[in-house]
Amino acid sequence: MRVVVAGASGVIGTALTPVLRAAGHEVLRLVRRAPKAADERPWDPAAGVLDRATLDGVDAVINLCAVDTTEKRWTPAFKTELYDSRVAPTRVLAEAVAATGVPALLNSSSVAYYGNTGDSPVAESAPAGDGFLAEMDRDREEATGPAVDAGARVVLLRTGIVLSPTGGLLGQLRPMVAWGAGGRIGDGRQYLSWISLHDEVAAIHFALEHDEIRGPLNLSGPNPVTNAEMTRAVGKSLRRPTPWVYPAGLLRLMVGELADAGALTGQRAMPEALLRHGFTFEHETVEPAIAAALEPRR
Repeated sequence: MRVVVAGASGVIGTALTPVLRAAGHEVLRLVRRAPKAADERPWDPAAGVLDRATLDGVDAVINLCAVDTTEKRWTPAFKTELYDSRVAPTRVLAEAVAATGVPALLNSSSVAYYGNTGDSPVAESAPAGDGFLAEMDRDREEATGPAVDAGARVVLLRTGIVLSPTGGLLGQLRPMVAWGAGGRIGDGRQYLSWISLHDEVAAIHFALEHDEIRGPLNLSGPNPVTNAEMTRAVGKSLRRPTPWVYPAGLLRLMVGELADAGALTGQRAMPEALLRHGFTFEHETVEPAIAAALEPRR
């Protein structure tokens, strides 16, 4: 296949591109600067600019664009940046897919779509939840509408917390635990829907090559864990204790709105659609996934 990837420079995109190429696919990467390599193509999603010729002969577009929600404190300006980084690229790509007849659009979303689900398991059939993150994901998914209306196969990649050697949750937890400052947040009972980077990439590849898959797809491991369980697992991998408790009030002072929107709430998302279609996870439980992510950095 000929595949266009937006957001190819991120953690997931950087890992996905070589996997697709190793499988025999041609990959073109969208960049927001002057191209420096033969496989790069320019675009400006903020301005709504994408040369439709970029999609000539393309079989699928994979959109991974999103600014990290933990990058800064949530000011009104940063929340607008978060929203625009998701919805604007999706709208541009969906309209281009519709106009050019590209057969498939695999579009990034997240399990935050479901809102705070407590300890109740949620599958792809669950409705959108409440709050900024859920509403942002809902709008991002709705922005794929032009591609859906044009008959393209649209897959909504509702990704959990990706356990990667660089960045993300482990990028924050690893130094804290290594310094002996690891501990649960609040009561530690909020669920984390996690997935190893290996399985995240494999699941996107799987969805790309299985034409019967369309609609929402939870990209999360089959055994979500609580915040306390995740912290203990990181401590076990690093052979460090994690005795501390970070009160909810302290977290609110430290990170503001993000505390209640993300760190103190969670989702227990289950990958029902992936399993139904026959996907096999390399990492079914969190401890091997953490070990695989942290091993290269030891």
